Amino acid sequence: MELLELYRRLREHFGHRHWWPGDTPFEVAVGAILTQAVAWRNVEQAVAALREAGLLDAPALAAFPEESLARLIRPARYPRQKARKLIAFADHLQRRHGGSIERMLTGSSGELRRELLALWGIGPETADSILLYAGGHPVFVVDAYTRRILHRLGWQPAEAPYDRLQAFFQERLPQDPALYNDYHAQLVALGHRLCLARSPRCDGCPLRRDPPLCRFGEATG
Repeated sequence: MELLELYRRLREHFGHRHWWPGDTPFEVAVGAILTQAVAWRNVEQAVAALREAGLLDAPALAAFPEESLARLIRPARYPRQKARKLIAFADHLQRRHGGSIERMLTGSSGELRRELLALWGIGPETADSILLYAGGHPVFVVDAYTRRILHRLGWQPAEAPYDRLQAFFQERLPQDPALYNDYHAQLVALGHRLCLARSPRCDGCPLRRDPPLCRFGEATG
């Protein structure tokens, strides 16, 4: 199966990614919200500030003033919007799940996904990141790197909707959260280091080895 061969080559090249970093499910969820449209190194700074302020739990975060929170998470960009998203998420946990993300994550994958998508500021990628990385649900996360790589491989059109790309993986791979976890992390590593949006570094790509998987790499030489 080409998808498993793709994963095998990436893992052989990059090693196990041990992703998503975070000490608790709540911290992982906070990171998933903060990482929207920003590099992870910026998120790490914001999460460190939240940890130092004692705000990495739902009750404390839900009660914290929005403006003060925005100042703390400024390294993650769009601080006012993300402060509102974090407070909305924490407030939802307080009102519906007694402040416990662990309690929320015991629900079924489908029900939880609908619940998360109903929250302000949480889209499919963020919801699925919370489900997979915080809750261990077998839900494949799709991001811009995933879309770019699948298009360059010739496996999916560039304009394919999120749900189609997600189904492409879930219908062809075992429903294994550990596999989905590391597979997505491998795609992130490939997209971040080699399969760049501009001037991709095809010569160092493990997908160019014989037999080559990547048609884009072959075409560009």
